[in-house]
Amino acid sequence: MPLEQKDQMNLLKDILTNHSTDCCGSVSECEQLERLVKSLMVNSELDHNVKNVLEQIYSYSQHGTNTNELDQHIESHQEQLGQWVSEIDQFS
Repeated sequence: MPLEQKDQMNLLKDILTNHSTDCCGSVSECEQLERLVKSLMVNSELDHNVKNVLEQIYSYSQHGTNTNELDQHIESHQEQLGQWVSEIDQFS
């Protein structure tokens, strides 16, 4: 059963919040972020500002998937992680 947009946004926020709080994560979480963003981006009714944030999250998750130093990658994006969660909250 596919997740609704609200559920996808909540899952996206949960993963980003966990990365921010724990300063660590897994490649599978980054892959999940990529899948969520791809799924959300196909929605033509999605606010333009949210699409910009989703593109940034997608880039973050791609780099996270391909890095050998995932925890360091997450730590270097602490400020953005919190900002992305706040911005998603505004539009969801």
